[in-house]
Amino acid sequence: MSFETLRALADRAALFTTLRQDQLASATESLGEHRWDADLAAGTFTFISHDDDARTFEAVPHLLISIAPGPRSMMWSWALPQGDRSGITDALRAYGEQHGITELTRGEVPFPDDIGDDVDSWIADVAHVIGAAAVEITGRSPYYSAPFGGGSRAVLLLDAPLPALTVAAAVAALPRVMSGLELNDPRASVWDLARLAGWRLEWSDDAFSAAEVTDATGSATFDFDEYARISGIRGRLAATA
Repeated sequence: MSFETLRALADRAALFTTLRQDQLASATESLGEHRWDADLAAGTFTFISHDDDARTFEAVPHLLISIAPGPRSMMWSWALPQGDRSGITDALRAYGEQHGITELTRGEVPFPDDIGDDVDSWIADVAHVIGAAAVEITGRSPYYSAPFGGGSRAVLLLDAPLPALTVAAAVAALPRVMSGLELNDPRASVWDLARLAGWRLEWSDDAFSAAEVTDATGSATFDFDEYARISGIRGRLAATA
């Protein structure tokens, strides 16, 4: 299995996902050097400062999948005895059944045969693909890719106390987070950013040469060049009292 369909879903959500992951990174980096602790039975996922155990950032975890290099396979949470029972991975499976995505409908998914020798890098990469695809399907974010020994990883969606993503916050962060971000379909990613964030989007013309997104904090216009790449972002913040 090449996971190309999951990659396409992750690509579409790339702008929104990157901004939400950036918000999570900002929250956890405020702790300084930190570790994480998970108690799935209790429904807790906690980032803890190394310097002060009292400084924490807590979230409610929803286990999506476990990825293990030993058996060279991945197990969806709904197929695990200790898996998440909130219905989130059931929704992923239902989406897979509706759209014919085999990777989402098999309890255990084998690694592709052509992943090469660097299995650790492949696992890290596919963990982010799965996390972003889950954000695209469910609308929930952020996700976390958690290493837990022997090269294995767990991918979780987190219900975290992060502020809602606003246009103003996005305008401030986008120049920084987009520097290393490749978008296969920038127009689709901008449209999906607005959809997932709950903003209004209007195209400037029938050629889709620009898109304006708006919420209560302001608006931003994404300009596209002749190759459909984002060529500029112009923000206008709402006046504050």
